[in-house]
Amino acid sequence: MNVQEELKRFPLFDRVKHDHDISVYIEEQNKSLYSMGFTEHSFAHIGVVADRTAYILDTLGEDDHTIDLALTAAWMHDLGNIINRVDHSQSGAMMTFYLLDKMGVPSEDIAPVIRAIGNHDEGSGVPVSSIAAALIIADKSDVRRSRVQYDDASKYDIHDRVNYSVKSSKLKINQEHTAIKLKLEIDTRYGEIGEYFEIFLERMLLCRKAANFLNMDFHLIINEQTLM
Repeated sequence: MNVQEELKRFPLFDRVKHDHDISVYIEEQNKSLYSMGFTEHSFAHIGVVADRTAYILDTLGEDDHTIDLALTAAWMHDLGNIINRVDHSQSGAMMTFYLLDKMGVPSEDIAPVIRAIGNHDEGSGVPVSSIAAALIIADKSDVRRSRVQYDDASKYDIHDRVNYSVKSSKLKINQEHTAIKLKLEIDTRYGEIGEYFEIFLERMLLCRKAANFLNMDFHLIINEQTLM
């Protein structure tokens, strides 16, 4: 099945993915984060998040309509960064409400999307639905070398070092659907495993809560060592 045929299964996501205004906001919010020294939050990131969100829900047997809404939430989840990084999940939910309402999307479809977006970030996020839970895991598991936006290593902070150290990142649900595993291969010449926990522990604990909501355990495996 080619990409266009696949998108026909998900009509709202197809509209959102090709919407000019939404694409502009995605590009502009990443420019703001770049200027503040954050890792990449543009189309590569939301593409990974969308793929992983759909993978989780499809594997667990959710219907196409639910996956369509989840893909929409994944594509729009970081829009709030254009306003401010602080509370971006809540401001992003409000932006998403406005944009989808303007597109004529029914409230029954807008509600689960903005509920998930408003609850995707650590600190204030809670897995309040299967869509929110899948979005949390997909978003927090996206750590990889290509998210580092600076070419000059002298500008790297701990987030850059940790992301740059990740050579491989795989998310996998076991055959019994009882556990979801984030398996990382880290080059410790660039970042230590301890640094990963220093900045990502809160995110991994939220992933555990999200997995529990989906009736699964969450496991973090780094360099073949199970750490959670």
